[in-house]
Amino acid sequence: MDPKPLKKKLKLYGFNNLTKSLSFNLYDVCYATSPEHRQEYIEYVDEEYNAERLTQILTKVANIIGATILNIAKQDYDPQGSSVTILIAENETRAEICGDLSTESPGPLPEMVLAHLDKSHITVHTYPESHPDRGVSTFRVDIDISTCGQISPLKALNFLFHAFNPDICIIDYRVRGFTRDVDGKKYFIDHKINSIQNYISSKTRNLYQMIDVNVYQDNIFHTKMLLKEFDLDTYLFGTAKQDLKPRDKVRIKKQIKREMTEIFNGQNMPR
Repeated sequence: MDPKPLKKKLKLYGFNNLTKSLSFNLYDVCYATSPEHRQEYIEYVDEEYNAERLTQILTKVANIIGATILNIAKQDYDPQGSSVTILIAENETRAEICGDLSTESPGPLPEMVLAHLDKSHITVHTYPESHPDRGVSTFRVDIDISTCGQISPLKALNFLFHAFNPDICIIDYRVRGFTRDVDGKKYFIDHKINSIQNYISSKTRNLYQMIDVNVYQDNIFHTKMLLKEFDLDTYLFGTAKQDLKPRDKVRIKKQIKREMTEIFNGQNMPR
């Protein structure tokens, strides 16, 4: 059952007007040897992550981090894809679980996550797609977390990353607006940050090739991640590696790696 919106108007007192926005694109890449298997993959991921399932996941995330759900909007699309938007507000601060929110450090893992958000939202969109001729299919999940208040959405990054385990991840973080102290001085950021990578556990970082592009003076941070280890079996759908001829294994592996590199770099490679 969906939570009902709060009826009374929320009072904002002593409010931190900075908006902290975390956006990341998660990619799962797969290879299907036949059009039937490609269609089965699209149908599988579309059903596995339909609007109802995504709503359940995000509702659980909101409950885990101790936020109040104000409203939920969800939609499945034809032929595929889903969207969910959840408006959330801050509950009691339980920073002793999250740790020091003002320092760069990985957030808690799923079994111990707890945080608080204020006048904020979590949005998810899914994009299953496949190439009509080359066998490669991708499933993209776009997640946006925008918070107002003292907490940074970066503290939710470690939890969400462990929940999805993507092949490729493109992460953007930006602080917008300003807030004032009691003397009227404006602050355009209220915490120190050198890299998004500092909010991801070292165990996870070791699994990925990572690149940062940061614009510190504008409070814009960008990190790209590409999985280092490659096991062909984990990328095949409807076919096992041992069922392929040696030359097909080489060709498919090269094709999948090319696809992942192009997504990671954000540009097509010359053929």
